[in-house]
Amino acid sequence: MTQPRIGLLIVISGPSGVGKDTVLRRLFELAPHLKYSVSYTTRPPRPGEVDGHSYTFVSEPEFLRLIEQKEFLEWARVYDQYYGTSRRRVEAALNRGEDIILKIDVQGATFVRKRMPEGLFIFITPPSTEELLNRLTGRNTESPQALEIRQKEALVELGLAKDYEHVVCNRDVDETAREILAMIAAEHDRHRAAV
Repeated sequence: MTQPRIGLLIVISGPSGVGKDTVLRRLFELAPHLKYSVSYTTRPPRPGEVDGHSYTFVSEPEFLRLIEQKEFLEWARVYDQYYGTSRRRVEAALNRGEDIILKIDVQGATFVRKRMPEGLFIFITPPSTEELLNRLTGRNTESPQALEIRQKEALVELGLAKDYEHVVCNRDVDETAREILAMIAAEHDRHRAAV
């Protein structure tokens, strides 16, 4: 008798500007069966972001209410805004046997690792620090003060890559997405071998 397939939790982190969203778009093109955990946030939407697809945008009082009700697998205050991952959404996807991706910062990944250590934790790095800083500057989405904070935080986060089991350098989006897919397949093989 075969065991029902258990979904895999995939946590992807990396500094702001490393290309996580671009890599994830390519990943979902290559593997449409993967699911994405839409995070909650109190920050305002950026141009092109859609509520319920990019993020679930909520007010700060609503977010604080959700914290109180223990609705989050993890949550953090980042750049003066709150971000959180719905515990129910993640657990439901895993119980359905779906592989679900969380794109969260290193602080959130630390909380998730404590609660779900069986997950696959991947950190994306840039080809160089200089390129990362150029990408952040080229976005033109933030004030000079906010940009300076993001740049400092990005450099700190790069130093935390050592805390991840898997580190991928994003030199080429397609190559990075394919490398992550290979890691997912290898993790499934490892889980099957353990059963």
